Amino acid sequence: GIEPSVGSRGDSYDNALAETINGLYKAELIHRRGPWKTKASVELATLEWVSWFNHHRLLEPIGYIPPAEAEENYYRQLSEKVTVEI
Repeated sequence: GIEPSVGSRGDSYDNALAETINGLYKAELIHRRGPWKTKASVELATLEWVSWFNHHRLLEPIGYIPPAEAEENYYRQLSEKVTVEI
């Protein structure tokens, strides 16, 4: 199998939000579905998890919609506001 990374040089552990995402990623994907045999299998699973995290995960605080949809709504409303104000 592949070896886990050790150390924190060049990573995002100095950022609280990034630490939270890293923790979710490890708990929901890496530890749950491991052990991993190849780097390619980790990369594919990571892409699938990120897609789910952004496009399918429903969040109660934003009306039970995925984050990507909330972002689209925000920028559409911002664009409409700018158009009306001009």
